[in-house]
Amino acid sequence: MVAPNIHRFQMRDVQIAHRNTKNWSDWVALNTVRFFRWGMDLVTGYRHPKPNEVQPARFKMTERKWLTRFIFLESVAGVPGMVGDMLRHLHSLRRMKRDNGWIETLLEEAFNERMHLLTFLKLAEPNWFMRLMVLGAQGVFFNGFFISYLISPRICHRFVGYLEEEAVITYTRAIEEIEAGNLPKWTNLEAPEIAVQYWKMPEGERTMRDLILYIRADEAKHREVNHTLGNLDQLKDPNPYQTQYVDPTQPHPTKSLDNLSGTGWEKKDIYQST
Repeated sequence: MVAPNIHRFQMRDVQIAHRNTKNWSDWVALNTVRFFRWGMDLVTGYRHPKPNEVQPARFKMTERKWLTRFIFLESVAGVPGMVGDMLRHLHSLRRMKRDNGWIETLLEEAFNERMHLLTFLKLAEPNWFMRLMVLGAQGVFFNGFFISYLISPRICHRFVGYLEEEAVITYTRAIEEIEAGNLPKWTNLEAPEIAVQYWKMPEGERTMRDLILYIRADEAKHREVNHTLGNLDQLKDPNPYQTQYVDPTQPHPTKSLDNLSGTGWEKKDIYQST
């Protein structure tokens, strides 16, 4: 969503953040994400070490294992935006009314997540087992998310917000591993051309670390957007990321990393600026 507008100093400032649950629907969304996280950890052989814990050898993350995790994550992450976009598009057609700008943002999100996947596929081709797991996970997830979005779009956006929190954690830890010298094959590895063109990566800033910084920034923005959309009336409120603000000097949601909120914008803080 924010690829053309990312600045390097903003990418470095992206932080891990968590939105506390405020009601039962938030609790359902968060614990569903935790279940998915457990499954992804199991499939990709990942376990983050606890403080002062020596990581067992079987959980040591190599470059290949990180790519497997990224591919699995991105193959699923591209589903929610497209499902939400499709259902809102059809809803708009049935009602013969405009969608208040939500469709555009959800489509941008789906496209951005797909670009993440295509980038990682240039670096590693998944084996038959991984392809089978992705196929199964995507098939189950698409249908489950489709039905869930019909029932409660708000819970679905909160779910995606929590899912993107996990994505930011994953990419932050990968960056830390690169900086610690634990992934030597990525130290001087150049980003694929598809990534250079998409993010307009400048000369001298096209390493694997740089690439993951861009992707983490995208995920941080998706985190904010979905938590924000989860705070709004799904049928009546306009999309704050497609809104013209009367006083643009006042803090408000943007398509870039400006005014990035890790836990999303509350409704009362958005529309006082419109």
